[in-house]
Amino acid sequence: MTTPTKTAQLPEPADARPVSPVGPPKRSVASRLASIAAGGGVRVVLVVLAVVWLLPTAGLFASSFRDARDIASTGWWETLTDLDQLTWSNYDALLSSDNFTGSIWTTVAITVPSTLLVIVLGSAAAYAFAWLDFPGRDWWFLLVVALLVVPVQVALIPVARLFNTLGIFETTLGVVIFHTAFGLPFAIFLLRNFFAEIPRELLEAARLDGAGELRLFTRVVLPLGGPAIAALAIFQFMWVWNDMLVALIFADSGSPPMTVALQQEMRQLGSNFDVLAPGAFLTMVIPLAIFFAFQRQFVSGVMAGAVK
Repeated sequence: MTTPTKTAQLPEPADARPVSPVGPPKRSVASRLASIAAGGGVRVVLVVLAVVWLLPTAGLFASSFRDARDIASTGWWETLTDLDQLTWSNYDALLSSDNFTGSIWTTVAITVPSTLLVIVLGSAAAYAFAWLDFPGRDWWFLLVVALLVVPVQVALIPVARLFNTLGIFETTLGVVIFHTAFGLPFAIFLLRNFFAEIPRELLEAARLDGAGELRLFTRVVLPLGGPAIAALAIFQFMWVWNDMLVALIFADSGSPPMTVALQQEMRQLGSNFDVLAPGAFLTMVIPLAIFFAFQRQFVSGVMAGAVK
């Protein structure tokens, strides 16, 4: 009786073995076309929004070089086909006015100190709230946060009476103090949250090297807080530069800032477009130039702390 012999199974050839896929799965042609269309659609929407946002600025720029009769009769887009409408007379008349040129220096004298004081005082206070221990620190910070919701209009009459008693009503100093006081709560809130993200080990290492609080603040914290400080400077500068309500009440009527000076150019039965257009463009171009010059720091400061 013969026993069945087991047949030896030969190994499968290498070509017959299943090959595991390497890398991401292949996408179909339709999927690729859909993703390209979606990306292109987003770009088109962003470009359209950018053009729509810039149209008023382009219209104001073109109108600032047109005669008052052309502004009243036709639209600014007529300059695209008729360049003869463009003239420098509006800027010559505006810059030759002592009232407007004086308002430029008044605006600078108000905006620059208000921005610098908010940065210096806000940075120091934010560092104290972030890294110094003192009684009632958290309660004081909650009070600062609560001041963010206080509208400017509520303080106009009480502050006007206080400034009149102190003898600084209708002065540049009074306007600077007002803008500084109302800019500090936001400055402290923004910078405190940014400074709190600095690693504690870095500050402890600086203290072990013999750095005091003042040196630690100026040599370590301020350089690291550059993006947030740049964002704060842009916010404060634009707010003070474009302010009209506070300047209309507290500034000297004999030497007003640009916003009030342009408001005084309004005629009784209409608008003095040949003066308002170049004046409005001059008031706009400086904040725009500052924003585009520091846009990277601005974006970094606004996004600081969003992602750990």
